[in-house]
Amino acid sequence: MQESHAVQKTMMIRTSRWSVVLHILSVILSSFHGCSARDTITMKSSVVDGQTLVSAENRFELGFFGPSRSSNVKRYVGIWYTSNPQTVVWVANREKPLSDKSGVLHIANGYLKLSDKKGKVYWHTGQYKRSNITAKLNDTGNLILYDVDVDGLERKLWQSFEHPTDTFLFGMKNDVNLVLTSWTSEDDPAPGNFIFMQDPQANRLVVMNKSIIYWRSWRESGKIFELVNNLNITEDDTQVHKNERIVMNFTGDLQYWQFDRGMKDWSLTWWEPKDRCSKYNYCGNFGSCNINSKLPCKCLPGFKPKISEKWNAGEFVDGCSRNSTSYGTDFLCLKRMKLEYTESPFIMNNGDNCNQECLSNNQCQAYTVNASKTDRQLSCLTWTEELKNIQEDQDDGYDLYVRVPVSDIAPTSRSCLPCGTNLVPYPLSTGPNCGDPVYYSFDCDMVTGQLSFMTPSGNYTVTHVNPKASIFDIEMQAKEAVNCHAMHSSGSKILQLNRSSPFNVTSSCSSNFTNDSPLKSTIEVKITWKPPLEPTCNSSADCKEWPHSTCNITGTGQKRCLCNSAFRWDGLGLTCSPAATGQLRDSFNKSKTLPLYLIVSLPIAMALLCAILSIYLWRTKMVKKRAKQRKAHLHRYDTERGVKELMESSHLEGKDGTGIDVPFFDFESILAATDNFSDEKKLGRGGFGPVYKGKFPGGQEIAIKRLASVSGQGLEEFKNEVVLIAKLQHRNLVRLLGYCIKGEEKILLYEYLPNKSLDFFIFDESLSQQLEWGTRFNIILGVARGLLYLHQDSRLRIIHRDLKTSNILLDEEMSPKISDFGLARMIQGKQTEGSTLRVVGTYGYMAPEYAIDGVFSVKSDVFSFGVVMLEIISGKTNMRFYYVENTPSLIAYQF
Repeated sequence: MQESHAVQKTMMIRTSRWSVVLHILSVILSSFHGCSARDTITMKSSVVDGQTLVSAENRFELGFFGPSRSSNVKRYVGIWYTSNPQTVVWVANREKPLSDKSGVLHIANGYLKLSDKKGKVYWHTGQYKRSNITAKLNDTGNLILYDVDVDGLERKLWQSFEHPTDTFLFGMKNDVNLVLTSWTSEDDPAPGNFIFMQDPQANRLVVMNKSIIYWRSWRESGKIFELVNNLNITEDDTQVHKNERIVMNFTGDLQYWQFDRGMKDWSLTWWEPKDRCSKYNYCGNFGSCNINSKLPCKCLPGFKPKISEKWNAGEFVDGCSRNSTSYGTDFLCLKRMKLEYTESPFIMNNGDNCNQECLSNNQCQAYTVNASKTDRQLSCLTWTEELKNIQEDQDDGYDLYVRVPVSDIAPTSRSCLPCGTNLVPYPLSTGPNCGDPVYYSFDCDMVTGQLSFMTPSGNYTVTHVNPKASIFDIEMQAKEAVNCHAMHSSGSKILQLNRSSPFNVTSSCSSNFTNDSPLKSTIEVKITWKPPLEPTCNSSADCKEWPHSTCNITGTGQKRCLCNSAFRWDGLGLTCSPAATGQLRDSFNKSKTLPLYLIVSLPIAMALLCAILSIYLWRTKMVKKRAKQRKAHLHRYDTERGVKELMESSHLEGKDGTGIDVPFFDFESILAATDNFSDEKKLGRGGFGPVYKGKFPGGQEIAIKRLASVSGQGLEEFKNEVVLIAKLQHRNLVRLLGYCIKGEEKILLYEYLPNKSLDFFIFDESLSQQLEWGTRFNIILGVARGLLYLHQDSRLRIIHRDLKTSNILLDEEMSPKISDFGLARMIQGKQTEGSTLRVVGTYGYMAPEYAIDGVFSVKSDVFSFGVVMLEIISGKTNMRFYYVENTPSLIAYQF
């Protein structure tokens, strides 16, 4: 018994010791958390920086945090999920952060407040005169301030759910006063520019960017968070905790997040605005937005941009306005359109009533007819204000009837009706009864309002039509064989467009891989159309819309509205223009039954007269100045014998340019500048070798001509060009910057001209439109000045012998410079001609006496200049005048 009593006594002592240890641990833990329970703050406890409250089921945590990327100390009190990474859902002092870690969150004088060690208050709740206030963080993420009475009953005084910051959590109350304000940035909880709220007038959800609507829900909602309810967040289901939240992001996106338990991370499952077109009124009033197009905005048919400069720069907010102020009596039907509902629907028996209702109201802009799914009654919606927030090609869209004058959407009686939001301007054709038959390559789907371009390789969606530029855009699926690079080089072949087709793929192509578009692998291709010939006709009545024209049979047996003798057809303006205006844009599209001298003689004579007068005035002004220059620099010129000796010494001795007033470049520096003559640097190929673009240290760009080693004539032409150009200085002659001789390598270095050669522009359907008549005249005048210098003003009289459009280069200001003097010959004194047994040059530009007898003179260059001038005016090459059959050249045509 004594032993048993001793054992019992020993156990009691040990139990007493364990009780003391447990009590001490409890005190330590309570002291560590700063509160009586890990999720509660009482009047006797607090939370300091470094401590946190954790909800009962370890879902949410409250404490101090600071932006990780900020260089300054900023401390906030917030609530976040306990899972990683830290996801903050509520911030107390978002407008007033602490600048150190002395903050304490505690209950005092009826407040729950945040203060620092000096007692300065940074945030607080309202004041409540209660004796036993407790703050508790529950498992919904709600921080609740209770008053506990003597019976232990809790009464809510304040809760964070009624004061959200940027996040809506499950269990929050759905009422019209709920507002979410974004953070300023990813690391700054201060109130940002975007606010999510209810539109009090339209009863819809809205995101505001300061005072401007950024996004607004389409449909009316009975509750402020009907959208939230549709996302399976219900107000009454408070027992189930859902890891779901809606965030007003600092980017302006309203986001819905769900926690993926498998991935243990948050997943963004819904957001608005989803794309550019979802932003409120992105294209402005009367502007339609199509997310599938690279250029998302276009004005509705019959409308034009209010501010063209901004619209062309990609700023669409100003929207569009009507082409004319008077309303018509018809309506343009646009399929699958979506825009904000009007607030004044009415019930009717049929769609005609809605049409008449809009017609009877001068303020009515548009209407639509919707069938109710419940009572099957027709609901007529009319708009009396400007149409806003328009989106096209929408699956849940409807037929919209917009009031537009017929004259605004059909500028000619031959124009096809618009297809959806795309105009179909003349000569484009969607059927045999409109447009020009040659351009009948389009199809309009009357159900969807979609315009398609039909080619032998398939049909392609037309996304945009620009009548002024004669360009339309199509969409193509991006495949390995069809990409932008392929379209640049062989777009017409890919679409199987033959040479007789009036359509041509331009060099402009863009991939459409934006996150906005559901089309993730498409390219957008630009296609131009050629100006049409005169309109077809059956009788003179068909030509009434084209004044000064008469229905006549052409040489091909087809009837067209041919312009009268004093007028010429303007294919771009679609009119017969007076001949005296000088509008020559399409004069060479005439049928061959009309005499060509009426088309060619007058403009050529005018151009020659202007050129002669300008050259004479310029020469008179400059003759004295050039006389002084020639006298001052006479000592710099050698005799012809000295020049020949210099040429021989350069080649035979292989020296580095001694005696030639042109810098010598070493071969290694040229290799470095051209990446070892890589194909990427190649600009083209001349008569005696390829030409490369070189870039030297400092950024200087130079054109580098490398004589082909297999050319038997290369050495002679090389020396000729070095010596001649070294002695020539004129603004309309290309400037030689240096040369190089090393072994068999013979290289010339010229100034680099970015606009390439003249033939690159005038023989291209698209680029030729950039050459206005003023520019073409200046080019003709510049070439004439260069020839005059070679023939008369330089001491060494030079005959070029190979003047052609490909040897006329254009600088950045489109000023011409004569190049390629490899075939040039120098004649002495007053000599004006010479002869050779070896005729060189380019057929089509050679004078007859030179091509047949080998006799060349200054007149030979003048003959070549005349051919070049004809090509500049007509846009046709002398060797391929394709509008007339069985005609050998441009200059021989009816001359």
